[in-house]
Amino acid sequence: MAPPVPLLAVRGSVGTSLLCGPPKCEQHAAFQRDSGLSRCIAFSRDGTLFSWCNGHSVAVVKSSDSSVVATFDLPKTTLLDFSPLNNVLVTWQPYSKSQDSPQGEANLQLWDLANARLIKALYQKKVDTWCPSWSEDEKICVRSVNNELHFYENNDFNTIANKLRVQKVSDFALSPGGQPSKVAVYAPGSKGAPSFVRLYQYPVLGGPTAAFANKSFFKADRVTMQWNKKASAVLVTASTEVDKTGASYYGEQTLHYLAVNGETALVQLPKNGPIYDVAWSPNSAEFCVVYGFMPAKATIFNLRCDPVFDFGTGPRNAAYYSPQGHILVLAGFGNLRGQMEVWDLKKYKQVSKPQAPDATHFSWCPDGEHVVTATCSPRLRVSNGFKIWHYTGSVLHKWDVAPGAELWEVLWQPFPDGSFPERAVKYQAEPSNLGSTQAPPTQAYRPPALRHLPAMPSTKLHEEEPPQNLHPGVSGEKILSKSALKNQRKREAKKAAKQESKSEPELPSDLTPVTKSQSELSSGDPETDKKIKNLKKKLKAIEELKEQQASGKVLQKNQLEKVQKEDQLLKELEDLQIQQ
Repeated sequence: MAPPVPLLAVRGSVGTSLLCGPPKCEQHAAFQRDSGLSRCIAFSRDGTLFSWCNGHSVAVVKSSDSSVVATFDLPKTTLLDFSPLNNVLVTWQPYSKSQDSPQGEANLQLWDLANARLIKALYQKKVDTWCPSWSEDEKICVRSVNNELHFYENNDFNTIANKLRVQKVSDFALSPGGQPSKVAVYAPGSKGAPSFVRLYQYPVLGGPTAAFANKSFFKADRVTMQWNKKASAVLVTASTEVDKTGASYYGEQTLHYLAVNGETALVQLPKNGPIYDVAWSPNSAEFCVVYGFMPAKATIFNLRCDPVFDFGTGPRNAAYYSPQGHILVLAGFGNLRGQMEVWDLKKYKQVSKPQAPDATHFSWCPDGEHVVTATCSPRLRVSNGFKIWHYTGSVLHKWDVAPGAELWEVLWQPFPDGSFPERAVKYQAEPSNLGSTQAPPTQAYRPPALRHLPAMPSTKLHEEEPPQNLHPGVSGEKILSKSALKNQRKREAKKAAKQESKSEPELPSDLTPVTKSQSELSSGDPETDKKIKNLKKKLKAIEELKEQQASGKVLQKNQLEKVQKEDQLLKELEDLQIQQ
């Protein structure tokens, strides 16, 4: 049976459309493009349903044949989401007040998709945590209300089944998967007390021993909590708005690890600087961190927070695992040039290095073979469009918006786990009419006057660190600090120079250079010794001028005349040494 073909939803100023994924890359025949200005789009978790708001109403259709499931008269809807089993549609619109309703209208609405009935209307002013979180079986639903968590069971939103009261809870993350559900909560510090993240297992939420893991830390104005797929551990990125040391404009970040067995740790990062991205592998056994001042490092860690593989340094600020977890893309978007490094994680070998300049969006296709990059508005209002790539670097499809139009969002249709099996990694570029965009090798700028001369080794502003395997069972290597790597390079260069000097052939006796001890030998005639000393001084100056000329420096006329007299000076020196 042939695997399904994922759809790609496209939202822009020209409307909403569905595109069949590779290899066809054509418009979905069953879906008629909606030319209305779409405010938002969303697929259900299993990808069977698609919904969008065109400024007049919210429509829900089946992804396969575009048959209508439900429509709702909600013209102001700006955010949409589905519950995991497609029983509930969640809509959100900005909170507002009017003369008729000074208290404001309930702006978060939960709809029963089976009969298009309103289940519950709630107030949700903050957009950060607008959507309730469900467990995969929909037995539990959680939302944050006034610094406490409200738990609902079996989609009964008229009764609060349980509450978690922790002082000043500002964020939470519900674990993926089924029962038993776990929740990570964050409370910021105050009055000298540290911030903390605690893990609870539903329904045990009260009492001093209810939390089975706790991690306290200072220097945290906000956090990002990420569960792994198996719900066995959570990574917490703590950030401050201001770096008091003055080393960064973007504050200071630290990375913490909490496991459900109670283990906690601070992830030690060998290079100073911001943490750009943290990504869990789909196998839940390792995670990748992109960190450090540019050029940034990227390192894979295991569940003991030990480094496994270091990808070295490069222009990158994001990491993306393929859905199957066998390929990792390290990319540099935003204020970087859009370079992407595609790595085979089984062999830790680089597959390709394409470049997507001005890209503001990247996402993997569920098949684990293709990716999409897009330049979207309002992040960039020029050169809007998207490209579909094969991970080997080939561009399979390219679409640019018409002049004056804008692209706002592209979204892959999700699929349940196991829909696309893992395939062997290819290293040869996939054939394509559009070719590939491998990043050209960077070269130092050379002035026009020096371009006819042989290229000389250039001094780099930053020292590039090569990838290194840090797994103790493979190579026995250990991670090195920046200073240790620098010292190691110095030792290797010194050793190489020593070997090179040993391998150089000996010069003939008549061409053997005069050593310092020989030059100090006196001829007995002070006038002759003085002439020999002056000749050697001139020859040394000529050697320095020749080295400058070889490095590309343009010599003056009088300097060139000095160089031309070298043979004459050597003849004079030889005659004087014969007379000794």
